[in-house]
Amino acid sequence: MTASALMLAAPGAALASNGSGKAGAGAHKEKAEKAKAKASAGNARAAARAGAAGRPSSIKEARESRGARGRKGVAAAAATSATVATAARAGRKPASTGAIQEASNAEARLIAVYEMFGRGQTRPALAKARDLVRDYPNFQLAQLVYGDLLAAQVPPSNALPDTASIAKMRGNPAMAELHEESKRRLQALRERPPANTVPSQFLALSTRSRYAIAVDASRSRLYLFENSDKGLKLTADYYISVGKSGTDKVTEGDARTPLGVYYITSSLDPKSLKDFYGAGALPINYPNPYDVRRGKTGGGIWLHGTPPQQFARAPLASDGCVVMANPDLKQLLRKVQIGATPVVTARSLQWISQPQAEKEAQSITSAITGWKDARASGNEAQLKKFYLPDFQRSSKKTTEGISVVDDEVKYAQGKRVQFKDLSYLHWKDGDDTMVVTFGEVFEGEKSGRSRRQYWLRQGTDWKLFHEEILG
Repeated sequence: MTASALMLAAPGAALASNGSGKAGAGAHKEKAEKAKAKASAGNARAAARAGAAGRPSSIKEARESRGARGRKGVAAAAATSATVATAARAGRKPASTGAIQEASNAEARLIAVYEMFGRGQTRPALAKARDLVRDYPNFQLAQLVYGDLLAAQVPPSNALPDTASIAKMRGNPAMAELHEESKRRLQALRERPPANTVPSQFLALSTRSRYAIAVDASRSRLYLFENSDKGLKLTADYYISVGKSGTDKVTEGDARTPLGVYYITSSLDPKSLKDFYGAGALPINYPNPYDVRRGKTGGGIWLHGTPPQQFARAPLASDGCVVMANPDLKQLLRKVQIGATPVVTARSLQWISQPQAEKEAQSITSAITGWKDARASGNEAQLKKFYLPDFQRSSKKTTEGISVVDDEVKYAQGKRVQFKDLSYLHWKDGDDTMVVTFGEVFEGEKSGRSRRQYWLRQGTDWKLFHEEILG
């Protein structure tokens, strides 16, 4: 079982083999998940110990213990070195690691270890791995890689690799989780988003939202964008974990992470949370109005950290939340805006250019303009065409007993209105929907309403099915 982590993470062979909630009733199954996390951490440490059994604690000990270790383990280490080095030289395209380095110092350092090992620089890789586990002693994958590098110091022999040991290692659940974590981290390095592109959900984003978040569950990756008058720019990305049962949450307790367009609703002080949630928590507004419309249930979905004994969790590990390493979450906590930072959670992100985003926004722009003009003209019949029969509104000021069309016409009173800070977030999941956020100021006034509208495409027309008056 020598060189287990490096063998399983080999970019050529192994990688080709595989393509939460509020504290309280009905939210997290905290005890069960905490026990699972604790067991997983223990299993990971046990797997690392098993993989490193008999491993020397220094290069000198590695040489001295060659006979005691046996020919099979030595051959496995040699085979691993050749596999990773060959794959690294032949199979990997150059990639920019700037975003990863900004996102997570620990991850950038781990990937640097992989790259050095792949280039045959075993001793510098060992030194970097030793420093990494010293600085992050709870980083289970780094511990395992360090043990593998120690074992790799043993000179190769002519023995064949121990395929039985490798098969047994692959069958170990904790080792399989570490393999998958390693694979996804490396995948994020090699398969970078195309330059000058954004996730297809971000058609337009007001600069009032200084940051935006997109989660790609298939890559166990969270992408952080900084927003300015020049558009969205990818500034960092982080390894994350999602639900034990994957994505597309439907019901309470299904251990799935929801898919859709959401917003950060609050930031919970870590002092008010159990250690299980790590450096803090950022709840999102699941279920959103589109989820409610489709009958989805549950709640208490958070972006949160890890318990002290774990640096990171397996790719599929939570009861539905998005889980990050605590150092990464701390970076995120400093940047998000309550109520203004959008969070897209997708099974797999699709990336589009800015001109393509602008083109796809044209149809909803036309619908918003038509809605505004019908309201300003007082044309109730025309305005009514923009609403579905089951339209609902939530606001601080009740309008019970007043139809939405009457309310809008009386509110506008034929005044000229200026829309500002428009955001269009597109979500296509069976239905075609758009989340539109904007502020409006009538001529002669200094302030007005802020709204968030949910639109549904029916044929070639967009229809309103929900609206929130934000203030």
